[in-house]
This record gives sequence, C-alpha cells and structure tokens, in this order.
Amino acid sequence: MGKPKKRTSPRKTGTRRSHLVLKLARQVNAKSPVKVKTTVRETGKTA
Repeated sequence: MGKPKKRTSPRKTGTRRSHLVLKLARQVNAKSPVKVKTTVRETGKTA
C-alpha cells in the first residue's frame, strides 16, 4: 500500500499525514480480501 509523502518541514502538527494513510487503508479494507491494520480501536490488538 502506498504511503503519502511527509511534509518537508519537520515538527509541526499534521506533518505525518496519517489521516490520509487511514483513509487509504479503510478503502482497501472495504474492497480487498487482504485487510490492512488501521487503528487499535478498529482492528483490535493481536496479543
């Protein structure tokens, strides 16, 4: 799964753009038989 690029200036809120990764992961989970880990609340911890 492709990841969006990080913003170039470091140490600011929202530089990691993890919300975009989440959005992509949810789209994958909706369609594909292979599931992607999103958040602990959604996916559940494996241990």
